[in-house]
Amino acid sequence: KEETIGKHLVSNFITEEFRDSVQSVLEAALSGKDTANFEFPLFTKHGKRKEILLNATARRGPDGEVTGVIGVGQDITRIREITSE
Repeated sequence: KEETIGKHLVSNFITEEFRDSVQSVLEAALSGKDTANFEFPLFTKHGKRKEILLNATARRGPDGEVTGVIGVGQDITRIREITSE
């Protein structure tokens, strides 16, 4: 936990190859455009690759203005391994 709290997700945990696209997904959600089923790799601190399915949704206040982003990442590594066999 301590290794991740307070650190920027994209610049610290996303590989350089996917930084721009993941950042774009999050920025789109901040502007009100939701993104579903965006896949990208994430590497554990031990270097193990995990396939992540990301959904990013704008969070809105009572006035309809975007107040933040709700991002849900699901580890789909095993699913990808099974479907590629």
